[in-house]
Amino acid sequence: MVLASVLATAVPAPASASGARVFVPGAEKQVAVHLDDLTTTGTLASGHTVQADWAGLTSAGLPVPGGVPGFQVDGYFPDTSATNTNHGWNHDAQFVLRLPDRWNGGLVVSGSPGTRRQYANDRAIGDQVLAEGYAFAATDKGNTGAAFFEDGVRPGDALTEWNTRVTQLTLAAKAAALLHYGRLPSRTLAAGLSNGGYLVRWQLENRPWLYDGGVDWEGTLWRADGPNLFTFLPPAMRAYPAYAAGSEAAHQSIVDAGFAPGSEFLWDYHYRVYWDLTQRIYREEVDPSFDGALAAGVPFCASGTPSCDADYAYASRPASVARAVERISLTGRIGKPLLTLHGTLDTLLPITRDSDVYDRMITGAGRGALHRYYRVEGGNHVDGLVDQFPDRLRPLGPCFRTAFDALAGWLRGARPPASATITRPAGATPADLARTCSLG
Repeated sequence: MVLASVLATAVPAPASASGARVFVPGAEKQVAVHLDDLTTTGTLASGHTVQADWAGLTSAGLPVPGGVPGFQVDGYFPDTSATNTNHGWNHDAQFVLRLPDRWNGGLVVSGSPGTRRQYANDRAIGDQVLAEGYAFAATDKGNTGAAFFEDGVRPGDALTEWNTRVTQLTLAAKAAALLHYGRLPSRTLAAGLSNGGYLVRWQLENRPWLYDGGVDWEGTLWRADGPNLFTFLPPAMRAYPAYAAGSEAAHQSIVDAGFAPGSEFLWDYHYRVYWDLTQRIYREEVDPSFDGALAAGVPFCASGTPSCDADYAYASRPASVARAVERISLTGRIGKPLLTLHGTLDTLLPITRDSDVYDRMITGAGRGALHRYYRVEGGNHVDGLVDQFPDRLRPLGPCFRTAFDALAGWLRGARPPASATITRPAGATPADLARTCSLG
């Protein structure tokens, strides 16, 4: 019924030179063009992707396909915020839709990781699914950048919009496929990493009728009663300066917060790049009163500094904060098959405080038969760091590609491998691991 209402409001679709209709119902702005290659091999050359959106998310050795002709539609849905500067539009709710000429009947929908923009999944997800013949749609989630918390009125508004925008794009992309190909997608899959993985989880819990399944690549876990970002980042931030100065007690504090022994070589980078910024901007979104008139606190403040996020104590904050987190919380009640991947050395979303917990939530909700969970030994949160530490880290990108194909097989009746910890194959070189990953 919802899809029917979307189609009912569609204006007549313009026809391409070949007669194919290319139109996204509900979009306020859209620009369609036929390209010789919809993968990053072609869109980098033609200017139809933004490399900065996906920089650092994949390892250099991840294979790059090419030669997928089809239509690309860039556009945006009605929105009031303007954090996304792509195309000079200065308008949020931007999306990209790619419709290959040789369509396999499937659609993959994705939300961007972190606070990145709509092309963030082009290399990690879009390349593979387009090469396999799927249509691919991605959204910026309705707000972008480190000041995303300025969007909305109530605490949590900017984050709840993310879920709304993925649902909106899924409906619009299904309708666009019908207009373009003359039939609805035979299967619709959700896929995403980090915050994009959270969006997969939320959609399969709350909008399962829109999808046939999903792949969750280290999705963010939101729970009002924890664990969540605010329960494990502040202790690590607080202890890190003392750890860097040689304190064994501080080292133990970071391990106790959830960060894996053996990941210490990643701690300095994550403290400087991820821990502090992530804590401050997400805390500002759900708990702006913590630092008063400040916008996202005091960067890299020492413990004891007024309004210092290193001293943030989520459990002692007013009940209104937990209510804001509750608006985006997960339950584990997925309604369609889900494959989850997570690296054991994830140093932003530690596996014991995230996907280990979510796997138990799914089982506790009675949905375990719909879930497969693969813990990837040596995997970190972003594959770009694999190029710096090829002998200590392994990329998750090839594991996503295997998991995506396993999901497709599952929907055809072939059960995927059982949940497991995927160890590093004996004798495998970094070049081997950049290309292949067996879940069995």
